[in-house]
Formats: sequence, structure tokens, C-alpha cells
Amino acid sequence: MDASYARTLWRVIEPVHIISYFAPESVAAAKEIGLRGYWMGYFAMRAAPLGPVGPGVVEATFHGFHPKRVRRAIPDAWTFAAHADVLAARSAAAAAALRRALPEIDGMAPPITELLRRAVDAADGTGRPLFAGNRDLPSPDDPVEALWQAVTALREHRGDGHVAILTAEGLDGPQSNVLASAVMGSPGQWLKDSRGYSDDEWDAAHAALVERGLLASDGTATEEGRVFRQAIEDRTDSRAAGPYRVLDDPSALYDALLPVAEAVIATGEIPFPNPVGVTRPA
Repeated sequence: MDASYARTLWRVIEPVHIISYFAPESVAAAKEIGLRGYWMGYFAMRAAPLGPVGPGVVEATFHGFHPKRVRRAIPDAWTFAAHADVLAARSAAAAAALRRALPEIDGMAPPITELLRRAVDAADGTGRPLFAGNRDLPSPDDPVEALWQAVTALREHRGDGHVAILTAEGLDGPQSNVLASAVMGSPGQWLKDSRGYSDDEWDAAHAALVERGLLASDGTATEEGRVFRQAIEDRTDSRAAGPYRVLDDPSALYDALLPVAEAVIATGEIPFPNPVGVTRPA
């Protein structure tokens, strides 16, 4: 399997995972168990497979968020909601959102999950904490929750590898976001505000990228910046491809997930362009 196929699969995996960030079911579930505000729900639910961890772990693994944004939610989240309740709420809410988007998903889920689990079980967790935490959760009895959990593990496998590459290239959180905005068209103002950076911090990241020759002074990406960012994406694809090599035909997984991803996108709840940079599947 060509490593670039990992990107093709990401385009159907990512929407299925991130519906949990945008769906009203997830917001309502976080509120119901006692979490306060959108960001507390986001950080607690995504970090929950790591355990009731402190803010430093979330800062390190999530990479792109301002530490102050993290620390307004973590560790307080674990005092407002029991850790077990957070784990249960996140998968139940995601499954409810998927059922709303695609009512026939219950019958589709088991064979898709079988393919996903084969890839999850084959993946190396070394240096991938969010993946390893998700992989080690018991597979839910509910078939749609099980599908979402397996998708999430593979999504975080890719994300952990991407963070490692960004860090190795000397890109901190704001620099990574500024460069992604310039090269990939991710919404810059949204990235700045949602990740919690001030104007001064955003401008400092811009200046650092200009000094490296990756951005022009007007904020557009230089040719060197585009080549550099593409190399990061290519390396991410290469590191993400391993789990799928155990599948006899990775395109079968794409074909199976495509209608699920399309149904999620059809809800209109995931914006394009979006903060994670995923595009619509072909």
C-alpha cells in the first residue's frame, strides 16, 4: 500500500471522529454530566482515555492549544464530572449523532468495525499516547459506539505522529497554526481565537516563521514554506500508513466508511474549511 493512501483514508475517518466536536448531542452530554462550557467538554472528553490527567499532559498531547485555555478546563473538569461518566458520555453522544446522520448505521457498523479493529490492533503505540489510551479502552457493546471508538483510535494514531513531526521541526502551537492557515487555507482568525492565542502571540509566531523563510511579511506562504509544510504532511502520511498494511484491501475500508463520512458532512455541522484541515472525501 502506498503511504499516501493513509491520507485518503483520513478523509473518511476524520469526519466520523470530529462529529463529536460539533454535534449538539456532545454539547448536551457534557452539560448533562456536569461539565461547564464547550471547552471543558472538549478537553475532558478527548483526554478521558488518558485518565483524569493534569493540564500538562493535555498541553503536551493536544499541542496546538494555549496552555491557559487548557488550564481553564483541566483539572477542574474531573471535579465536576466523574471520569467514568465522561468516558461513557463521549461515546454515547457520538453514536447518537451518527445515528441521526445515518439512521441505517447500526446494520453497517459491525463489518466496518471489524476492519477498523484489525488496523487498531496492528498499530504500534510507541510515542502515541492518545492512540494508546483509546486503543486500550474496552470496545463498547453498542455497535455504533464501537465503530466510533475504533475510528477515534486510528484518528489519534495519525494525530500523535503529526504532533511528533511538528515538534521535531521546531514548530510550537501558534507557529503550527499560523503556518497551516497560510498554506492550507485553514481559517486563521478562528484558529487564533479557538486555540486561545492573543494578537501579540499570533504576531510573534508569524514573525518567527518569516525569519525562517516560511512566510512572507504579508503572511502568505513562501515556496519554501509550502514545500516544508507538504513534507510534514507526507511524513505524517508515511507514519500513519502502518496500521492499514494488515488489511487485504485498504480501499474496502474507504468504501465502507465513505457513506458514513458523507452523511456526517451532509448534516452541515462540520465546516469547510475547518480547524483540522480535513477536506471533503473524493
